[in-house]
Amino acid sequence: MSPKASQAAAPTASRAPTARRALVVGGSLGGLFAGALLKQAGWTVDIYERSSHGLDSRGGGIVLQPDVVEAFRQAGAEVETMDLGVRSRERKVFRRDGSLQDRQVAPQTQTSWSLIYTTMKRAFGEAHYRQGKTLVGLRQDEAGKTVTARFEDGTEETGDLLVGADGNGSTVRRLLWPEAEPAYAGYLAWRGLVPEDEMPPAARDGLHGDFGFANTKGSHILGYLVPGENNDTRSGHRLYNWVWYRVADDAALRDIMTDREGRYRGFSLPEGRLADRWRDHVHREAGELLPPAFREVVRATREPFAQAIRDLAVERMVRGRVILLGDAAFIPRPHTAASTAKAAANALTLADALRRCPDDIDEALERWEPRQLALGQRLRDQGRRSGDHLLFNR
Repeated sequence: MSPKASQAAAPTASRAPTARRALVVGGSLGGLFAGALLKQAGWTVDIYERSSHGLDSRGGGIVLQPDVVEAFRQAGAEVETMDLGVRSRERKVFRRDGSLQDRQVAPQTQTSWSLIYTTMKRAFGEAHYRQGKTLVGLRQDEAGKTVTARFEDGTEETGDLLVGADGNGSTVRRLLWPEAEPAYAGYLAWRGLVPEDEMPPAARDGLHGDFGFANTKGSHILGYLVPGENNDTRSGHRLYNWVWYRVADDAALRDIMTDREGRYRGFSLPEGRLADRWRDHVHREAGELLPPAFREVVRATREPFAQAIRDLAVERMVRGRVILLGDAAFIPRPHTAASTAKAAANALTLADALRRCPDDIDEALERWEPRQLALGQRLRDQGRRSGDHLLFNR
């Protein structure tokens, strides 16, 4: 479901603004959307990413939404010549015994975190993408016209606007919105990726080429094909992406998020780090709870990973010349399929607002904020309703 908040906002014609500089904290999808689109709007932009290593990885699947395609287009990506993902034909819902409960023709495109990241990174370029930069402090001048970021390495940078696009664990939010903390929703997502040519026969027969679902109380699974290594969308080179939501109390969650080396990972456990006992647990429960096609694809997954489902909603997205964008401001549950699209919509409308008010950043932010707050709140509420129904009310 697309937020449609940007209304596929086309760049607004206006005279060129006075040279402005934006500091974008966070170099993942939200930061790249903001950085690339502000750059196209005529701003000087630097992105500061705390990781010193490349973020590109196999990642997970994402349903492609119109706002993401529009962000590609406005950032200068040649959308018309790109393979944006993998098409699915139907939506199928399976009963526990493997029989079909429902099927509907519903063509759509599934892409991957990696494809979106590499596309936007290419559009933004390497020259102003700074890695190994951990934010530790912020200050705004008394006139409210500039903001300075202080980093762990002792350096400082000053700009006209700072965009906090540093995800659900946002340092920018912690510094200026300390009252806003994500809350655990009571369940987690087990996730996995299986090479297309390694899908067991039962999985290929039941799931291949379609968007599949299966539901029981306390359990909801879905899956679909996504681009493979190096964003390859050719048949036989893709990955099957599955997401299995399961209820887990706080104690179980903490144990799950403690990796095989004994390190507590918080609310996200990457591929290859799940403790063996929990990998075996996932495979065992698949046999007890899932239809045959999903059971076999989960058991074929060598390295499942995990993500806690959390809720977050801020009351304001603007504090002076500092703003929050994407999951730093709102974390919609994954059932909305809108987290990435929301970040794209935030960035599209931000760039448009700044174009419309080339000499008044504060007015631009005043115009930008209300609709983005409404979008985040709507998705927060929608995700809660969907998730609670699927996991607790069946």
